[in-house]
Amino acid sequence: MTDSPAHPAPLADPHRVYDPLAGDGPKDVVILGSTGSIGTQAIDLVLRNPDRFRVTALSANGGRVSLLAEQAHRLRVRTVAVAREDAVPALREALSAAYGPGEQLPEILAGPDAAAQIASSDCHTVLNGITGSIGLAPTLAALEAGRTLALANKESLIVGGPLVKALAEPGQIIPVDSEHAALFQSLAAGTRADVRKLVVTASGGPFRGRTKQELADVTVEDALAHPTWAMGPVITVNSATLVNKGLEVIEAHLLYDIPFDRIEVVVHPQSYVHSMVEFTDGSTIAQATPPDMRGPIAIGLGWPERVPDAAPAFSWNTASTWEFFPLDNEAFPSVNLARHVGQLAGTAPAVFNAANEECVEAFLGGALPFNGIMETVTRVVEEHGTPATGTSLTVSDVLEAETWARARARELTATTATAEARA
Repeated sequence: MTDSPAHPAPLADPHRVYDPLAGDGPKDVVILGSTGSIGTQAIDLVLRNPDRFRVTALSANGGRVSLLAEQAHRLRVRTVAVAREDAVPALREALSAAYGPGEQLPEILAGPDAAAQIASSDCHTVLNGITGSIGLAPTLAALEAGRTLALANKESLIVGGPLVKALAEPGQIIPVDSEHAALFQSLAAGTRADVRKLVVTASGGPFRGRTKQELADVTVEDALAHPTWAMGPVITVNSATLVNKGLEVIEAHLLYDIPFDRIEVVVHPQSYVHSMVEFTDGSTIAQATPPDMRGPIAIGLGWPERVPDAAPAFSWNTASTWEFFPLDNEAFPSVNLARHVGQLAGTAPAVFNAANEECVEAFLGGALPFNGIMETVTRVVEEHGTPATGTSLTVSDVLEAETWARARARELTATTATAEARA
């Protein structure tokens, strides 16, 4: 995919700062997905840097209302949003318990559009830390409202790439994924014309070094035992299948406008080097920190300034070994499949992502074997065929494709489960 004439620069460009609301004092920030991993770490960063950031609104799904109420009180936000309308009574009760007598409670918004509402509210930066393609609407709302978007929700860019590119101004998106924040920083070392390729690192997950045959009987517990990162179950399984790396390849292509054949994945078990950029003169610039998401979050919220002591640094007095291995595409076919759907573009990435989400849930529920995740996703992608592409893509097209992919994935999963039961 190439940039349109109106957008001659990549979506994420460290050389171009989008800052229409620059001014003195702390940046006003909206945090979407505040009770999740990204959200809680972002709040930790904000509380340690009150002179730099001020949170005005929070959103969450609604499953952890006590934590959400506590966050709202500590940050003194104006608005709290929950996706689940049935969570409002419990949220009101939790807010009443968290706030003292005479303290004004925040406004409550509820429903599937609540996150998008606060994403377009009066603020400088929106941190989208929602998990899944439900983050698309808030991403579009933030961009349309002219907010700087700190994007941790990779799915919204992947499933709605053309929609996002049509709205985003150059430099308006700052990536928060550790890999894309690393590429973002490394790209600052040279011009776009100097870039030979992007190198995205992968920990390899819990099954690094295993063959496809050896993965046939792995359990849910095995898949959730990630050696480096502590994440939610869906993201952790995506790391085990390396679907997360396939999604990141598509995301890198969209963010930096680099062709797929110049985006490479390499396995780096220590997760110290988060990604690299190889330049045409043979130099490779790597961004490295101990595994900690507060560093990428600080880049997303603070760029072009860095936030001192945002995350731990290395101790260079301690010996360490950094290893790199080629990716085994036979055992982990997800990356090549992601390249394929990324090149198809249109609704193909949405189908890939939605089918994978359904298959991961089936695996977590014991209805699908580990290798069955990618086998089923591949079949759904093949049945979807070549999607319509171009500027005519709409949100409705994406949602329709996702609905079909989820339904088809569930049908195939049920067939697999029935066949295994009979066997």
